[in-house]
Amino acid sequence: FFLPTITFVILLSCRWIGILALYTVHKGQFNCPGGGLLHSYLLVLLVLLASIICALSALVYISMQGTISNPGPRKSLPKLLYTRLLLYLPEFIWAVVGAVWVSDSSVRCEKTVINVIIGTVIASWVIIIFTIIGVVIVFDPLGGKKTFYLTDTVNRNLESSQSGQLLYNVKNTATRVWEKRIRLLCCCIVQDDDHRVAFTSIAELFRTYFSDTDLVPSDIAAGLTLLHQEQDKMESCPKEPEEVLCHSPSSLVADDLDIELENAAHYMLFAAAAYGWPYYIYTNPFTALCKLNGDCCGNRPTDSDITGSDRHNFHFGSILKITGLQYRDFIHISFHNKIYEIPFFVALDHEKEAIVVAVRGTLSFEDILTDLSADCEDLTLEDVLENGFVHKGITQAANYIYRKLINDGILNQAFTIVPEYKLVIVGHSLGGGTASILAIMLRNSFPTLRCYAFSPPGGLLSKSLADYTKHFIISVIVGKDLVARLSMPNMEDLKRRIVRIVANCNRPKYQILLRGCWYEVFGGDPDNFPTELDGRNHDALTQPLLAEESLMVHRSPSYNALEDESHLNSPPQYPHLYLPGKIIHIVEESSSRRLCSSDIKYTARWSNETVFSSILISPKMITDHMPDVVLKALNSLSQEHGSCISCQTR
Repeated sequence: FFLPTITFVILLSCRWIGILALYTVHKGQFNCPGGGLLHSYLLVLLVLLASIICALSALVYISMQGTISNPGPRKSLPKLLYTRLLLYLPEFIWAVVGAVWVSDSSVRCEKTVINVIIGTVIASWVIIIFTIIGVVIVFDPLGGKKTFYLTDTVNRNLESSQSGQLLYNVKNTATRVWEKRIRLLCCCIVQDDDHRVAFTSIAELFRTYFSDTDLVPSDIAAGLTLLHQEQDKMESCPKEPEEVLCHSPSSLVADDLDIELENAAHYMLFAAAAYGWPYYIYTNPFTALCKLNGDCCGNRPTDSDITGSDRHNFHFGSILKITGLQYRDFIHISFHNKIYEIPFFVALDHEKEAIVVAVRGTLSFEDILTDLSADCEDLTLEDVLENGFVHKGITQAANYIYRKLINDGILNQAFTIVPEYKLVIVGHSLGGGTASILAIMLRNSFPTLRCYAFSPPGGLLSKSLADYTKHFIISVIVGKDLVARLSMPNMEDLKRRIVRIVANCNRPKYQILLRGCWYEVFGGDPDNFPTELDGRNHDALTQPLLAEESLMVHRSPSYNALEDESHLNSPPQYPHLYLPGKIIHIVEESSSRRLCSSDIKYTARWSNETVFSSILISPKMITDHMPDVVLKALNSLSQEHGSCISCQTR
C-alpha cells in the first residue's frame, strides 16, 4: 500500500492546501444569498480532507513496517483500511451536497466564488470515480477462497466429495473472474465463437498460473528488481575458462554464420514490412506521412491480389517503401485480421531469387489473443515425426495461412511465374512462430524451403520438432529478448525465483522498490540485499523457505515439476516447448553513447535452446524484441562482415 497511498497523500495534501488558500482569499466574499451554504461546504470539506489525509498517513506508516513475507508488524492495517473506507461515505455525501448547492439558482454570489466551488466539487467527483475504478481493477473477488486450492486435501476435515466439489467451484469462479477481465479488456473488438473459446482458454491459463501464490503486483515488481540486481552481480563474475572456450567456433562454422547473418539482414526487411504503416511511421516519424500521402493516394494496383482493409493504401505503400519492391512483384497481400487469422503477403524477391512469404507479428488485440492461446496441440508429420507438441494459437494461425497458400493456389501462381525460385518464409515475433510452423507444414511439398524466424516465442515446439527444424529454420534472437524466453515452464520458474528471493529479503518493500527505481534509471552497483544465494549451500536452496511457503497457497503441477526430477509420477501440466531451428544469438558487446547518437557494437554466435530456458530481467528485455532493434543489429553485423571482406581483398 505504500506507493499508491503516499501518492494519494501528496495529491490530497496539495488539494487541501489549494482549497485553504482559496478559502482564505475569498473569505470575505460569502456575504451573499446562499453564500453561507458555500462557506459551510468549504469548511466541512477542509475538515473531511484533513481526516482522510491523517488516515492515509497512518496507512503509509504502517505499510512501511515489516517485510513482504513478514506481515506481523502490519497487523493493524485492516483496521486502518476500514477506517478509510468509512470516510468514503461522508466524502460521497458531501460531494453530492456540494453539487446540489452549486447548482441551486438561489445562490447569487460572485462568479469567481461560484467557479472556485464548482472546481472543488468536480475535483471531489473525479477522485471518487478514479478510486472506484481502481478498486474494481485491483479487487480480487476470490479473496480467502484461494486457501481452498490446497493440494493435500487429506488433511482437511471435509469429506473428499465435499472438498472436491468445493475445489471445483472455486476453480470455476476463478476462471470466470479472469474471463470477465479479459472480456472487459477486449470490449472494443467484435466477439464471435472463436473469441469466446479463446477467452475461456486464456482465463484457464491465468487461473492456473496465479492461483497458487499470494503475491500482489507490487510484490512482483519488488521481486523483479531484486532478480535484476542479483543477475547483474552474477554476470559481473568472471566466466570459467571452459565456458569461454565453448563459444569459439571453427572457421567453417563462422563462415556459415556470416552467410546466414547476411541472409537474415536481407529477409528481416520483409518481416518488418509485414507490419505495414505502423512500423514505417515508427521508424520514420517526421517524413513517413508526407511520403505515404504523396505515393499512396492513387488507385490500388491490379497486378497483385489484395484482401482486407487498407484505407488509403497506407499499408501497401509502406510495404513498398520498406522492401523497395515494385507493384508487379507482389503475388498476394492479406490485411485480414481476426483471432487465429493474421496478415501476410507473398512477394517475388529477385535479388535472392526467392518467393517470400512474410507473416506479420503482434499488432492487434486479436493477435494478442492468438499469442495467449498457449495450450499445447499435437502436430504429427506423416513418415517424418510423431507426437510433436506445438503452441495451439500459433498453429491455428499457421493452418489459416497454409489453407490460403495451398487451397487458393497462391503458391502455384507464384511458381508458375518463377519456377526456378526457392521458397522462403519469414516473420517476426508472432509472425516468426507462425512462419516456423507453416514451414514445417510445407516442408514435404517444398524440400528446399528455408525459414527465418526473428524473435519467435520460446514456447513453440517440442524437443523432437525443434530438432527436426534445425535443417531448414534459422531463429534470430537479440540480447535478453523476453518473448524468445516465454514459455509456461519458464514462467513457472520465474514465479518460483520471485517468491524465493522476495521471501529471503529482509528489507521493507518500499525500500526495495525505491532502490530498484534508482538502479534502473541511474545505474550504479547492484544493492547488497540478501538474496537466495547468500549463505546457503545448494542442498538448502532446493528446500522451500518457511517465508516462501507463506507466499505459496499451493504448488501447481508445473511448479512441482521444476524441483522434482521424477516426471513420471507428477507430469507437468505444460510440457517444455522450445525455439525452432538453429539459433543465432546476437548480443550487445559494447556501447559508446554520445549526446545525439549512440554507437553500439554487436556480436553474434550460434546458440542452443538451453540458453533460453530462463527469463532474464533487464530494461532491454522488451526493446530487444522490437523489429527495428533486430534489423539494426543485423544490418550492423552484415556491414561489419562486408567491411572485413573488403579489407581482406585489398
